[in-house]
This record gives sequence, structure tokens and C-alpha cells, in this order.
Amino acid sequence: TEPVNHGVIGLLCRRRSQSIACKLLGLDKTSNKNFGGGNTAWEEENLAKYARSETRLLEIVEAACEQSDLDCNKLLEQIEDQVETWWFHRQQEAPDLFEWLCIEELPLCCPPGHFGPDCKECLSGPGGVCGGLGRCEGEGTRLGDGECVCDPGYFGQLCQSCADGYYREKSSNHSTPACAACYRSCKKCSGPENYKCLECKPGWLFHDNKCVDTDECGTELARCSSNTYCHNTDGSYECRGCDQACVGCMGSGPARCKKCARGYKLRGAKCLDVDECSERAIACLGLNEACFNDEGSFRCECADGFIRRDSICVENHPLSGPEKGLFDDMTDDEVLVLQQMFFGVVICALATLAAKGDMVFTAIFIGGVAAMAGYWLSEKGDRMLDGFLKGR
Repeated sequence: TEPVNHGVIGLLCRRRSQSIACKLLGLDKTSNKNFGGGNTAWEEENLAKYARSETRLLEIVEAACEQSDLDCNKLLEQIEDQVETWWFHRQQEAPDLFEWLCIEELPLCCPPGHFGPDCKECLSGPGGVCGGLGRCEGEGTRLGDGECVCDPGYFGQLCQSCADGYYREKSSNHSTPACAACYRSCKKCSGPENYKCLECKPGWLFHDNKCVDTDECGTELARCSSNTYCHNTDGSYECRGCDQACVGCMGSGPARCKKCARGYKLRGAKCLDVDECSERAIACLGLNEACFNDEGSFRCECADGFIRRDSICVENHPLSGPEKGLFDDMTDDEVLVLQQMFFGVVICALATLAAKGDMVFTAIFIGGVAAMAGYWLSEKGDRMLDGFLKGR
């Protein structure tokens, strides 16, 4: 069996609930059930009472943890043997599972109001543990030193005194009055008003029963590094960064500079940006570069129509594609007309040869003329010729 997870058990201890183990193992969920068979009376008489049966134990264990709760399921697996021992053999003499399992058997927890390896008793007062105004460090576990961790506004061994910044309120019912907060600048006071201070917090001066803010920036109390300035706050001060136009400053903004930073020039009472592009004859030395002013500086970039290649600005020519052919820009109809014109030239040449009496060229000539006549008389030829003459 794996060692028991002390962290998970510790969580149970810190809840300080005597019935936490019962809730964990689902005893409450099954307290009013029985075997659920057809003859319950016979089953309970012959198979033992459901309240302490193995059937109920299995139901309890199965219902104890959500399937997604890995810590809970791991804990159940680790303490399975102890739970079975208590269920079948120790339940009558030790009815409180939490006390038997967590305090006595494992021993990882302490009873409420106790702490540490030996479960010593926590400091207690009239109001209970730590006077009811704090908690016992390690209470319910085998850890801690038992000291009182007081609630805000209280201090002392049993948290019975008012802490700094708090005062004791008046009580009309003879009970111990509570501690209430003083005015924000008072370390000790007799009431909540600003004129009831008895002692001031650091950063404040006592004057006429009031605590007034100390201006550290007007004294030598402030310590700020170079290129920062002192800004007074209530009860303290803070160091803030100078404006980017300054090298050292006495306050915020370009008018409080001790010295102007590079790229700035004192004009009147302020350190203002220098426009290097207009004040310098040649701000950018590179060929085909243009100057652009920035706050406190400038930059050189390629002029319009130029791009930087190998640190040089060159003219931005679009990449040339393959050369176009002679007829690439012509429409399909224009190409057809040119083809017909070429065919006409061929027919004319054949006519010349036919005129010389050559019968072969004469036959070819007559056939070509017939073909041309058929094409030009067709509707398609008319449309193409009309489109070409109109400039389509």
C-alpha cells in the first residue's frame, strides 16, 4: 500500500470537523438505506444489519469521491485497509471515524483546540482559543507552534490588545470593547477623527493634535537616482522618471529639465525636438535617401520610387516578364482578318500565274476565289469585317 498522503489528510484536519471523515466516506448518504431486496426483513435478519454490512461499505466507498477528483480517490485507495478495519472491527468501540482514523490510527491530526506532534492545547482566553480574536497556528494538525495569529487590529499573546493604528472603542454593556481603526495618519489615537492622534505614522509630523504630511521632496530625506525626480505622496514619496527631452530634471515635463538631451534644444524654457532634416544641409549622405524627423532624432529612408538593395537605394523597376509576340495585343477577330488578307495575297499571286496560261495555277486560283467568295458572303465574315472596321 502507498504511504498515506499527509497533504490531503492535513486538509481534513484543518477543517476542524469531527464528522469530516463521515462526510468524506458517504456515511450520511447511506444512513437511511437497507439491502433493497424483495424481503428486507429476512435479509436483515439473516445477512446482518445493513447499517454495518459490507454492502453498505461498498456503496459508501463508491459514492465517496467524484470520478474527476484524483486526490480524493487516491486518499481512499491509501486508507482502504484502515477503513475496512474500523468498519468491521472497531466501529462499536470507536464510533467517530475521524477521531479513530486521523488522530489515533494515522496520527496526522489533532482535536480542535490542539496542535503539534503531541497535540498540545492552544492558548485560550475568555473568548476561547486566542481569546476568540485570532487563530492558533497549527490547530487541528501535527504542525505549527501554537502561537496566536491575531485578527487585524489586535496583537498580544491572546490578541487582547489593540495594534498600532487602532483604538479601543467604548462599550456600554460591560463587555470587552472592540478595536477600531484610527485616522490613516495616526499610529496611536483616542478616536477615529484626524484631531485625535496621539502619535503619527512614519512620514507624518505631529502638529496641533493632527498628523500632517512630511514633504520629503523639500528636504534632504528623499533619495532619488539620476534622471529621476522626487514626487511627494501622503506619508511618503516616490521617484519618477524625467521626460525624454531631459538629462536630469526637477519635475515632470520638458520645462523642468536641468539639461537638454541629445536631439533636443532649449527654446524659451523648454527642451524641444530638433528637426535635423531642416537644420542640416545634408542630413542623409546615402544616394537617393530622404530624411524623416523623429522625436529626438531622425532617420534616413529611400526616397519615393526607390528601394534599398544591399544598403543602397536603387530605382524600383518592376521585374520584366517575357517579351510579347507580334500578335499578342490583337483580338481574335483582327487575327482572322489578317489571315484572310494573307490568303488574298496568295490568291492574287496565283491569278498572275494563271494569266500566263498555266492550267494547274488556273485551277488553284478558281478554287481559292470560290472559297474567299463563300467566306465573305457568310454572316460570320460580315460580322468580323464590321468589327474590324469599327476598331474592335
